[in-house]
Amino acid sequence: TGHWLGLDVHDTCPYLNEELKDTVFEPGMIFTCEPGLYFPKNDSKVPDKYQGIGVRIEDDILITEKGHENLSSMIPKEITEVEQACQKDPSAFSLSFY
Repeated sequence: TGHWLGLDVHDTCPYLNEELKDTVFEPGMIFTCEPGLYFPKNDSKVPDKYQGIGVRIEDDILITEKGHENLSSMIPKEITEVEQACQKDPSAFSLSFY
């Protein structure tokens, strides 16, 4: 359901530590949470209009000293929010980095 983020978009990080135990999240690590649905083409069990598409909703989570921070919380995820965003002029969007 996710992967580490770092200098590379899909940063590699071991899922097991040197003792072959699960890697524990530490402050400063960033991990994605990206559930998705992917519908194969030509699958008679899938309505025609959905065949061959995928939908993924991703959040990027920073592990902090006190818990976590959702770095992508400002991105529209609800249907009405996404539809409204699609109606806007793309030049109206700006990303601010801190």
